Amino acid sequence: MGSRTLPAALFAAVLLVPGVVSGQSGSSDRVRARDLGIQVGVFPTGDLNTITDVADVRVGHATVAIGDSVNTGVTAILPHGGNLYREPVPAAMYIANGYGKLLGIAQVNELGVIETPILLTCTLCVWKAADALVEHMLSADDMQQVRSINAVVGETNDGFLNDIRSRPIDRETVREALAQADNGPVAEGSVGAGRGTIAFGWKGGIGTSSRVVPYSEASYTVGVLVQSNYGGILTIDGAPVGETLEQYAFRNMTRGQDADGSIMIVVAVDAPLTARQLERIAKRSVVGLARTGASMSNGSGDFVIAFSTHRERASAPLPDGALSPLFQATAEAAEEAIYNSILMATDVKGHRGSIDAISIDSVRSILKRHGVID
Repeated sequence: MGSRTLPAALFAAVLLVPGVVSGQSGSSDRVRARDLGIQVGVFPTGDLNTITDVADVRVGHATVAIGDSVNTGVTAILPHGGNLYREPVPAAMYIANGYGKLLGIAQVNELGVIETPILLTCTLCVWKAADALVEHMLSADDMQQVRSINAVVGETNDGFLNDIRSRPIDRETVREALAQADNGPVAEGSVGAGRGTIAFGWKGGIGTSSRVVPYSEASYTVGVLVQSNYGGILTIDGAPVGETLEQYAFRNMTRGQDADGSIMIVVAVDAPLTARQLERIAKRSVVGLARTGASMSNGSGDFVIAFSTHRERASAPLPDGALSPLFQATAEAAEEAIYNSILMATDVKGHRGSIDAISIDSVRSILKRHGVID
């Protein structure tokens, strides 16, 4: 863990928690969906059941916690470990509901490639994170003549647990997330960009999952990472968890429409795909989102970024008729990644109150009652 200096007006220390595995991040009492016996879908997972099962993909976190006022961070997703500006990857974006600040979308949609790492952070920190990312990339020795770069930064609003107006993300936070990025296990829950997020009224956060899809002559891996911060009626593998625990959107209509929130979904795949095909893949992640009970309400920003790590330029893309298994795998991995983001999250006390993590014992009991697990 490291520390850095903030403006004196904040009168607090900063805790930077790098991208450690979940057992090292103070969440050893939490469990992933598979640990509970939840088996989402029909395809097998990768070795780690994370987005980093897709070869070359790297993930890093920097978590910023300042007393009881600031809870936020940065999560960095790197399609590969090289210079992405020099070696961009095919990519596409899909908007399920557009109440958000996804930076870089226009150029990605126009050219069909991503040329920077993908950063996730808080709503009012998007532009500071982008500035730090651009500065970091332009400082590389082989970037001295570059005069245009399209930073890709997504967000969700963590303004209940985080004093979001203080905009605490700076260049050190971004550099920490990038420096910590590796292709091993991925920390989940209340870390990085998921430190201050809320899902279905419980603590949300970062979650990830993967699927391996066999083809006749090869197999391809799909990995998904989410930053969950949205509302609805929580359903886990068909079991009505939110209703049973009496915590769900619109339960008390005198309080108004309380299902707002957002989610960022990042999909990685190692199959040879075009940008057009990746947009089709991205859309299918919303199938998994819907299965969890999402409302995609008026004030929700539901964005998907999909990219391919396949780097053999001479390879022909898969025919459209071969994409259906990848569609299914994407939906499965997105659904399970969301469950992991909630199940691995920990209690957080913040700017406007405290948010508890969902009770694992309660979830286990409900799942048994509905025959989801033994």
